[in-house]
Amino acid sequence: MGVRGKDHQIDNIEFNVSDIARSKEFYGAAFGWTFVDYGPSYTEFSDGRLSGGFATGEPVKPGGPLVILYGDDLEETQRRLVAAGATISREIFSFPGGKRFHFIDPDGYELAVWSAEA
Repeated sequence: MGVRGKDHQIDNIEFNVSDIARSKEFYGAAFGWTFVDYGPSYTEFSDGRLSGGFATGEPVKPGGPLVILYGDDLEETQRRLVAAGATISREIFSFPGGKRFHFIDPDGYELAVWSAEA
């Protein structure tokens, strides 16, 4: 993982997971993320804009900050997530400037996907 961050910007998000292969399969199927393995207990993911990691060795800690992804087509994104095994925890709802929904990944993390108003 090279230095790529800029001062005061989010540079990386790390999830402690129970099964790296399962997490790679889930996020690869749902969002098309790519992965680089750094040994058996860490893999880096990239969504094409932001990188992060899946790590084992620490307990899974669902909760914490809400990670919000962007989706051009919320309904299609939600369909792909459900097909990949996600649980929808909050159906699509409107807020000033757009819409979003929340989902639970296989390790119990809650994330959200939003889209700007058309």
